[in-house]
Amino acid sequence: MTESATTTAPAAGTRGASPRVAVLRAEVRLYGRDLSNVLSVVFPPALLLVLGLVPTFREVSEDLDGLRVIDLYVPVVALISLITAALQVFPPILTGYRELGILRRMSTTPVRPGTLLSAQMWLNGVAALVSAATCLAVGRLAFDVALPREAGGYALALLLAAAASLAMGALVAALAKTAKHATGIGTAVYFPALFCTGLWIPVQAMPDALATAVGFTPFGAAARALDQAAAGAWPSWSHLVVLALWTAVTSAAAVRWFRWE
Repeated sequence: MTESATTTAPAAGTRGASPRVAVLRAEVRLYGRDLSNVLSVVFPPALLLVLGLVPTFREVSEDLDGLRVIDLYVPVVALISLITAALQVFPPILTGYRELGILRRMSTTPVRPGTLLSAQMWLNGVAALVSAATCLAVGRLAFDVALPREAGGYALALLLAAAASLAMGALVAALAKTAKHATGIGTAVYFPALFCTGLWIPVQAMPDALATAVGFTPFGAAARALDQAAAGAWPSWSHLVVLALWTAVTSAAAVRWFRWE
């Protein structure tokens, strides 16, 4: 974090580049230098590879309507990409900038603190989507998992899930006082979010009451929407609306409680 304090501000004044572009370039460089950020992108595809090595996960199951367990895990791991970036990487970075006074110092320059916020959201969103796309490629190339038959619906559900995840990450950053607190709060939300994706119990295998309740969470709704699109159907509008509502509500709460200083 200390390196960010000395690198971001000078970059904002780079000659020949707009403040917004300069901040984005600096953040991209800093993001790549932090090994934990790189690992957060690599971890979900690596997890999918490990899961695919389990022999029973590659066998067709009648209980899963002729699918394999690995077929169900591809959208789950794609969602893990979004959740990891939004809840484990994004909040501590942003809270650390506030804790170190970087946002306060930026308020005295042509660069607004909101520029840094938008750069971080864009960067983490792109990293998460790249990781999710890599999961789809790994599933296809390594385990012959079919690509989504309804590509448009799949992309829309994935983008809405990314928006909901980042909005939740922004809310964590708004509520946390320090980077350490942000990590703690993010972790507390992270594991229930993983459960809702169906990581431990596929949503299809959950009891009806539990599956219904999980469907009202952003990640449960996203998991159902991705499953539907993967099977060739347009995602249910009820799932897409749940994602949109979570994005709107958590974004509004983050704006309401976020502090630049």
